[in-house]
Amino acid sequence: MRHAVSGRKFDMPTGHRKALFRGLVRSLFLHEKIKTTVPRAKEVRPLAERMITLAKHGIVNQDGSPEARLRAVNARRRVLRFITDKDVVEKLFAEIAPRYVSRPGGYTRIVRVGRRLGDGAEMAVLELV
Repeated sequence: MRHAVSGRKFDMPTGHRKALFRGLVRSLFLHEKIKTTVPRAKEVRPLAERMITLAKHGIVNQDGSPEARLRAVNARRRVLRFITDKDVVEKLFAEIAPRYVSRPGGYTRIVRVGRRLGDGAEMAVLELV
């Protein structure tokens, strides 16, 4: 029984699923909008929001103190563990995270856009607010 077990398996092995999520998050930060199925968007949304929050911690309070520098380096390394594309991480820290410094969460939005013609899957656009 799957009582209170969170997350979807999407009928694929763990490594494949993680790679899918990493790719979707990378594309979201690169293009700031992606079109995917509703369940995938719902699974990717918290991952993307967590990355933005980590990036915010890396840019807030950069007063030059050693502790602030360590926090910034640590935040960047934690994001790089998930998103391995350095250009995307640079965009996240330089462009995306500064937009949301004063926003306490809710950086993404899921907009349903109807069904896919081929298989009738419900589609959605996941975009940065």
